[in-house]
Amino acid sequence: MGNRDMETVLEPYLKPVLGFALKRCRTAEDAEDLSQEILLRLYRTLLLRNDVEDMDRYVWTVAHNTLCNYYRDASRSRVGIPMEEIGDVPAFSAEESEDNRETVDRLKKEIAYLSEMQRKIVIAYYIDHRKQEQIARDFGIPVGTVKWHLFEAKKELKKGMEKMREPGDLKYNPVEFAGYGINGSVGEKDIFDMFRSPLVQNICFCVRDSWKTVNEIADEMGVSPVYVSGEAAYLAEYGFLKERNGKYLADMLISVPDIKLQRMETDMYNAAADLFAGALYDELVSGGLMDSPALTCAWKNDRNFLLWALIPWIAACSGDSMMEKSVSFEEAATVRKDGGINIFHAYIKGEMPEDYDTMNQWFGPCWNGNGKHMLWQVGSEWSENLQDRAMSIQDDASKILALYAREQKEKLSVDEYAWLAERGLVRITDKGRAEWQIVILENEQLRDDLLAVGRRIREKNADKFRQLRDPYIKAMVDSFPPHMRKASEFEAQYIMYSDGRFIHSCLRNLLDSGRLKLPEESQKKAMSTLLMPV
Repeated sequence: MGNRDMETVLEPYLKPVLGFALKRCRTAEDAEDLSQEILLRLYRTLLLRNDVEDMDRYVWTVAHNTLCNYYRDASRSRVGIPMEEIGDVPAFSAEESEDNRETVDRLKKEIAYLSEMQRKIVIAYYIDHRKQEQIARDFGIPVGTVKWHLFEAKKELKKGMEKMREPGDLKYNPVEFAGYGINGSVGEKDIFDMFRSPLVQNICFCVRDSWKTVNEIADEMGVSPVYVSGEAAYLAEYGFLKERNGKYLADMLISVPDIKLQRMETDMYNAAADLFAGALYDELVSGGLMDSPALTCAWKNDRNFLLWALIPWIAACSGDSMMEKSVSFEEAATVRKDGGINIFHAYIKGEMPEDYDTMNQWFGPCWNGNGKHMLWQVGSEWSENLQDRAMSIQDDASKILALYAREQKEKLSVDEYAWLAERGLVRITDKGRAEWQIVILENEQLRDDLLAVGRRIREKNADKFRQLRDPYIKAMVDSFPPHMRKASEFEAQYIMYSDGRFIHSCLRNLLDSGRLKLPEESQKKAMSTLLMPV
């Protein structure tokens, strides 16, 4: 039998069933519960049956059977306050008991633990005092469904009142995201803005390791489920949480502070930088490649500026042929609603070793191509070129590459040069001529020769690099829950290759040894940026 048919069949029995219950129950509240239980049982069974020949007899048989169950269960504990009292509760007099006040407060809080539809119907009926027929019209559902939700809500509220809801650690010791990483492309949504809220950060952390319902998350955090449900659904919509049967699980990497793991990481990167950075610096300074006419830059005579671009790029890209790629990006990344395809990585703020480098303001490496040229960049605490433009970097890179290609054939407009100059990519000379400030490799041969320098150093130290990487990679991958294994393994493949922390360690090594000097203020927007053939 369909919902609408059932409405028509059961409508004449609503008042008689309530009268039946009123005559047999001690309170009006019990009578209402009993009548709704009778109607609910009728509703459930008639949904599945079309063979009831004598509806009167069937209705009253169900009513009597339900009454028998009611008498058997009458001794069970009940909530000691009528549902109606959760609406417009008057101010308590001094004589009213504190217990009663607490019961009302708890009952109101328990409403937040109902499903969204139950919560809306309970508020509409008991607090807004709307009739069931009006609620049915407003929500576009049958009156019987309204009654069913009210009855189920009462049962859930009674169960909730019998529970002792103990908040978890996150209520008293909430986490805070100290930083973020994105591996892949961003979409239209500002990902970093999505995670500014402590509520969002703690929801994600709460479901880092296991599936939880909204109510379980709320209990762990000590907040109302009302605040959790919308945020969790929004995060799931954009792929940062998975949703299954009303439960959520984080679909992102969340690194928890681990002093032992951080010490392993620091020791590994320091040792790797000792093997690689100085040797690369010496080869570049003495090898003559920076003097090639195919390398152009407004700062061509400033070796220090050139090295700030070449060293991080070679550190990142010189070992591509040596990488062991067992996990593809497609296997590990999440396709997001806004067009982004990436692995999102959040880092929890916490205690760390004194010598642990937080890589303040680091961004990258980033590379974007147009089929003919590629723009490669990193941002750091020593530069001013990326951090404030994180969400527009792909669009900016496309525009830069297009303007560079056009400028090889014709002069750009004043506005276009101004746009490039604002980002530090070009400077205008005293004679009004535009010069590109970034490092440009004009042919593939120079590109390949520079990468070969780094590859030779890697090949010479391959066994040492492997001995450094393997123990750390195992510990790092094991630090994430099993469902994020693919994503963590994908990121682990790039350790000491296109790896921001390896690049940073190399630059820090050369700064500390005095080989690299801090850039001039006028160079900071253009540094660590290269444009080259694909």
